[in-house]
Amino acid sequence: MDTFFNQVNPFRASFCATFIAHIMLSAALFLSLLSVNYAFAETSHSITQASHTGLQTNILALGPTTSSKSKPIIIKYNLSAEFNDSKQSYYIDLLALALEKTINEGPYQLHAVSLAMPQGRTVKMVEQSKLDIIWTMTSIERESEMQAVYVPLLKGMMGYRIGIIRKGEQAKFDGIDNLKRLKQVRMAQGSDWPDTQILKHSGFNVLPVPGSANQLLNMLPFNRFDFFPRAVHEPWDELPRRDDIALEQNILIKYASPIYFFVSKDNLALAQRIERGLMKAISDGSFDNLFYQHPITQDMLKKARIDERTEFEIANPLLSPTSAALLNETQLWLTDTSVNSDTSSETESSR
Repeated sequence: MDTFFNQVNPFRASFCATFIAHIMLSAALFLSLLSVNYAFAETSHSITQASHTGLQTNILALGPTTSSKSKPIIIKYNLSAEFNDSKQSYYIDLLALALEKTINEGPYQLHAVSLAMPQGRTVKMVEQSKLDIIWTMTSIERESEMQAVYVPLLKGMMGYRIGIIRKGEQAKFDGIDNLKRLKQVRMAQGSDWPDTQILKHSGFNVLPVPGSANQLLNMLPFNRFDFFPRAVHEPWDELPRRDDIALEQNILIKYASPIYFFVSKDNLALAQRIERGLMKAISDGSFDNLFYQHPITQDMLKKARIDERTEFEIANPLLSPTSAALLNETQLWLTDTSVNSDTSSETESSR
């Protein structure tokens, strides 16, 4: 049959052979181009960084050892929708540092979720996986609800509390030199802040106020309370917003108060990666470099004149056994602060 067909169609076999040769050549060219593109993709990487002078809203990082085929993990965090809180930039930068230290574990993308809500609500958002991470003061309750990353982000500075008062009322506080008199001062804190329970446990006169720090600042001029305790790094972007408040000059309330990154208990892998990254940063010095040089934390103890204030040290009953054990890890805390040895430091046992 083949012989007959070739005899009747003398050019058919030649045509088929030529056609097949063209197909094979085209396929070879296609495979060659595909190989080049694949090699390029395997060696390429990119890092998009947001400025450390502002809030980071989206950061995409693909490390040089990471294949471009790896899909970045999306990490959602809360960005205040109420007002531009520059203090958040420190925690975002520290989170990015931890993730960069573990970039070999995969690329990541930080995504800001703009929300206005009290601290208690953000905890629920993490539990519901609407947020992947928050940073907040710890408590036994919060550690039971979420997975803590047990590295104090501010080296304990959150527990160094100074006060915002009404302008022109410094004289009311100049004579306070003992704990009994300090407990008579009308104070206020957020109703869902651990600070409220800590101060109340020590017998302070504390008004719990629902809402944010901004709402408490708005209430202070109307005489609902007289003293608004703030961590030493917090007042500096709050005082310029109003001309009727001032920084109290003499009092320091101090208690152990770690602030941690928290994630959902279902997201243990993220917690472990962030902890590994933070510990690497502590070991190589980059954690301290960020802490001591970041605009939000740089020279804050000196600026607040910590060594010139009367110190009142109280216990924190909200520390879990795990958090309390960390107090012995000196590399995690402020250790080079010069505090006046003549300050009035009283503990729970002395009461």
